[in-house]
Parts: sequence; structure tokens; C-alpha cells
Amino acid sequence: MKNLFARLSTLLRNYPRQFWLIFIGMLVSTIGTSMIWPFLMIYVSKKLAVPLTQVASLMTINALTGLVFSLIAGPIIDRLGRKWIMVVSLIGNGLVYLLLARAESFASFALAEALLGAFNPLYRVGADAMLADLIPAEKRSSAYALIRMSGNTGVAIGPAIGGFVAVHSYTVAFIAAACGLIFYGLLIGWRGQETLPAIQTDFSQRERSFEGYGRVWRHREFMMFIGAFTLTSMLASLIWVLLPVYSNLQFGVPENLYGFIPTTNALMVVTLQYLVTQMTKKHPPLRMLTLGTVFYAAATTLIAFSSGFWGFWCCMVIMTVGELILIPTSTTYTASLAPADMRGRYMSLYGLTHNVASGIAPLMGGFLSDAIAPRATWFGGGILGVISVFAFLLLSRRFPASTMAADEPDK
Repeated sequence: MKNLFARLSTLLRNYPRQFWLIFIGMLVSTIGTSMIWPFLMIYVSKKLAVPLTQVASLMTINALTGLVFSLIAGPIIDRLGRKWIMVVSLIGNGLVYLLLARAESFASFALAEALLGAFNPLYRVGADAMLADLIPAEKRSSAYALIRMSGNTGVAIGPAIGGFVAVHSYTVAFIAAACGLIFYGLLIGWRGQETLPAIQTDFSQRERSFEGYGRVWRHREFMMFIGAFTLTSMLASLIWVLLPVYSNLQFGVPENLYGFIPTTNALMVVTLQYLVTQMTKKHPPLRMLTLGTVFYAAATTLIAFSSGFWGFWCCMVIMTVGELILIPTSTTYTASLAPADMRGRYMSLYGLTHNVASGIAPLMGGFLSDAIAPRATWFGGGILGVISVFAFLLLSRRFPASTMAADEPDK
């Protein structure tokens, strides 16, 4: 027991107080939001009784606004700072969940998803940049892993509760999500400090405009990574957005049972992420990104051959192994490639991959389901996974000497 407390004390001292504010805020807010987001497409599908393609188009609306705000989030955060942008986006997100609780039409759901798409990248880019500001390069891999453990602890708790709550009242789940997000925003506003590097106070012509993105676009290794990672993110989006609807409508898996599938994902991340990160950071990042993508591709394809809760559960386990390898590596890889005065822009484009994937993949999957057959969604995802694996292999061959310690982009 003494050794446990000693290790905990050492861990607490290894990171600044503000890091732990983000850790706590992430935990509380994720418990709330994960009570509803795994079941949101089921809720909309049943409430509006429209084709899956139309339901999936809500994610496209979310992604399109997210795409725009991902592009402007970096310059805004590099100029105005991280803290208050995070606060506004978190509280704004909370209010949108209250709007979702009252939505009765496709138009109202579309408006809510557009607002979520606007607020999410502002928070995500601000938080990633703040963490990169707070944590030295040699500790970032472990720090990002701890933050993911926090979020996934929330996901381990939220869906298991939310599945049972949703069966009786989706409104309660929406309110829980709103409360968690508003709490996190108030916590950062009250106790957080601005971390924007002092170099940002010199507003040169380059920094006053969006021209700083030119340096990022010319960074060939990073842009090739963004392309390959977007393809992999599309596989994740297919599973997270469409699997709940597919399992419920095609095989009758209820919300209170399906909730244990995302909970399993989260429990694996909470218990295994730190250990896996300690192993993966010893290997070249591009090799680990390729390996992680193989697991995503396998999971997506195997869903087509599954027909019940346990089959879908096993596919989630396989995908989660890929997630354990891929996500911390990709975040740390991005941070390591970005110069200090450009982190907001690099993190912005990195976050943009999620928006592009969320905009294309569910719509593609919904179309395949409506036009061909429900299982066609997963066969299409499998083909996409193979392409993604080859994209990372090509990137590894083009940049074999790439390491996590890279400080400056290629010219």
C-alpha cells in the first residue's frame, strides 16, 4: 500500500497542477456526454423515422462546421490564447446538449449538430495546445496517455449508466451531458492559467493572418500523415456512429446492453493505455501507426460477419487494441513535428482529420446500407482500411528516419 501511495505521489508531482485540472474536467464531462453520444443516432433514427442516410447526414453537418472551425481554431488560439477559448467552447457545448433535449425536427437536430461542430474543435485544439505548452517533449507521450485514460474512465462509466437511463428517459441523459461540460468550463475559467507562449505577443504580419498555415501545408511528412490518418479515422467514425444503429435495428441489441460495448473500449484504455504507450514509444512512430491501422481495418471488416452482441463486442475489442496503439502515437507525433509558435495550427489540422472522417464515413456507410445492404457498410469500411494501411506503409518508406524528437518541419 505504501508503494502504491508513493507511486501516486510521484505521478502527481511529475505534472503541473493545471494538467490535473484538465484531467479532472475531462473525466467529469466525459461521464456526462458518454451517457448520450453512443445512443444519439438510435434516438434520432427512432424519433424522426427517416432513412439511415438522412440520420447520418447530421454527422456530415457536424463535420462541415467542424471543418471550418478546425481551420480557424489554430490561428485564433495562437493569437488569443488557450484558456478562454476552451471555456467558451465547453459551456457552449453544454448549452447545445440542452437544445438537443428539446429538438423535435430534423432542422433542430441539424442546428444542434452544427453548433457542436463549431464548439468541439475550439476546445480540442485549445486543450491539445495547452498540454503541449505545459508538458516538456520527453513527457508528452505519457501525458497524452493519462489524459486519454481520464476520458476513457468517463466512457467506462457513462454508457453503462446512460444505456439504462436512455431506455426510460433520454432527457436525463442530455441534462447530464450539459452539466458535465459546464462544470469543466467553469473549472478551467476559475482555476486555469493561460499558457500561450510569450513569443505570441509579437503580432507580426505572418501571425496576424492565416498565412502561417503555409508552413504547415509545405511540411510534406505532416501532410502525408494527415491524409493517411484521415482514412483510419473514417473507420473509427463508421464504428462509433453506425454500429449502435446497425446492432439495434438489424439485430435488436437494446441500448442498455449495447452500452457495455463502449464501456469495454473505455475499460481497456483505462487499464492498458499507459502500459501500451510505454511499449509503443520505444518504436518508430510510423511503424506503430501502421500497426494500429491494421487492427482498425480488421475490426471493421469482421463486423460484417457478426450477428449479435458478443460478435460486436469482440470487434470493439479488436478496434480498441488499434486505438491503444494509434491515438497517443498520432497525438505525440503531431506535437513533436510542430514548432512551438505553430502548435495551434498543427493541432488544428490534426483535429480536422476527425471532422473530415465524421463528415464522409457515416454518410458513405448510410448510403451503402440504404442502397445495397446493411452489411455493405462494413465491407466498404474493410476496403478503406486496406487503403489506409498501404498509405501508412508508403509514408514509412518516404520518411524512414522520422522520430518523436523532431522539432522542426521539413523545408
